[in-house]
Amino acid sequence: MTTFAPGWDDLPAPLLDFWTERHLCTLTTLRADGRPHVVPVGVALDPEQECAWVITNPGSVKARHVLRDAGTAEVAACQVDGARWSTLEGTAELRSDAASVARAVERYASRYRQPRENPERVALRLTVRRFVFGPGLLRVG
Repeated sequence: MTTFAPGWDDLPAPLLDFWTERHLCTLTTLRADGRPHVVPVGVALDPEQECAWVITNPGSVKARHVLRDAGTAEVAACQVDGARWSTLEGTAELRSDAASVARAVERYASRYRQPRENPERVALRLTVRRFVFGPGLLRVG
């Protein structure tokens, strides 16, 4: 296992590539009693804004957890593809302003597909504290 704390300009190419390939992820938020809540999501890395984005509905459990913890919500997003895996760890904040939601949708569309219209959509902005990944991610061939 290896960890990497951004330096966004210094992200190893295989790590950046892995977070831009189309892989579904899981997002872990914490319930009020500290138990994990894990759900499948799309996570879109945004090196330009030095964060990652998740789009969701304001009433979702993940959005409510993040809103409850107001900017200090601990989160982890993980993806796996065979021997390659990576988790990003950090904090999340709920954003409902049009610019943030549009940026999250744009990043999501670049990794996955254009999402359906949703006038209630909100975005979770993940501030990445570190990436964790297995040795399979850096293996060549």
